[in-house]
Amino acid sequence: MSTEEDLPQHIAIIMDGNGRWAKSRGKPRHTGHRAGVKATRAIVEAAAERGVRALTLFAFSSENWSRPEEEVSSLMSLFFEVLQREVEILDKNNIRVRFVGAREQLSDRLQKKLAAAEAQTAGNDGMELALAVAYGGRWDIVNAVRQLSERVAAGELRSEDINDELFADSLSLAGMPPLDLLIRTGGEQRISNFLLWDMAYSELYFTPTLWPDFGAPQLDEALEFYAGRQRRFGRTGEQVDAPA
Repeated sequence: MSTEEDLPQHIAIIMDGNGRWAKSRGKPRHTGHRAGVKATRAIVEAAAERGVRALTLFAFSSENWSRPEEEVSSLMSLFFEVLQREVEILDKNNIRVRFVGAREQLSDRLQKKLAAAEAQTAGNDGMELALAVAYGGRWDIVNAVRQLSERVAAGELRSEDINDELFADSLSLAGMPPLDLLIRTGGEQRISNFLLWDMAYSELYFTPTLWPDFGAPQLDEALEFYAGRQRRFGRTGEQVDAPA
């Protein structure tokens, strides 16, 4: 295991492979999604136990709406069911929940459930869990631009005052620690329109393990990978290694 000082403060995960997991077992895709829920529960618990401050999970992308209607409907129903069951557990474990994405694309019933979960856990000061639903990185950036443009038009802000910090404060993950580590399961090596701004200097870890099979041991492997990286942020290795 990595030491505390090597631990990423903020981890994001693209949870890929549920469908292939089910197919390899001759089962329908929805069984893979249900198995993925169990993996999600285990990873949230494991991340909190290891002292991770923030965890962001890619639950449903803006592009996932193009999947077969039956699968989308099944995913939305499963998401609602999981919220009903899991929020109490998260609250008891002092985990604060937030949801990021285009909520207006979701049903009114689900939007109310998301808001209730956020309100119930708002006072918790343990790990922060962000679930990206109907989320896309391009949507996030365009939404931030729109917010800032409206402030400029209203005279609240000058365009020349817009900088990296102000822009970041307009994104979905505003207030969370910088993203240190992105994990993608399932063998694909792409970022799929996820957290495009936030990922600027994060370490990228790709694993062939399908999401339902990703557990605490696999998380520890990703943490060991992260601990072995030299994070330079544009500097040379010699500058990083030099005594402060």
